[in-house]
Amino acid sequence: MSENDDFVNAVGDLLASWSLSRATGRVYGALLIEEAPVSLDHLGATVSLSKGQVSTSTRELVAWGLARTIPQAGSRRVLVEATKGLESLLEASQRRARTLVGALAGGRRLVVPGSVAGQRLEDVIGLFDGYVAAGDRILRERTHIVDDDQSQ
Repeated sequence: MSENDDFVNAVGDLLASWSLSRATGRVYGALLIEEAPVSLDHLGATVSLSKGQVSTSTRELVAWGLARTIPQAGSRRVLVEATKGLESLLEASQRRARTLVGALAGGRRLVVPGSVAGQRLEDVIGLFDGYVAAGDRILRERTHIVDDDQSQ
């Protein structure tokens, strides 16, 4: 087994622990070490998965903000590449967390304020509000750092 295979499998195992499929993680690992966008056929050959598995994995990665697809003019084919940097992953996570906070807030009308259930719900809402606030700070700092780097 090559070092590339070891890396791809390690990323596959890691993303499986995030409740994504191991195949999706392996596709992501392969994308991370590609120099340029690649076809689904290339990915399938690289990670020994069917085109259907690669297509499903690619859709998951795009939904998580870990990859993007690039349509090819005059064709139904797409190229795929891993997204660059923390920002796209964090932005996707932020969208999910905001949606969760909104759904949780809707539960406030179902519990008695100050009750055990009411306090538990407020604690969970507070946790995810804090997560969103921390993510927003990180994104602002990263944007500021990128802006500073580009102005020099």
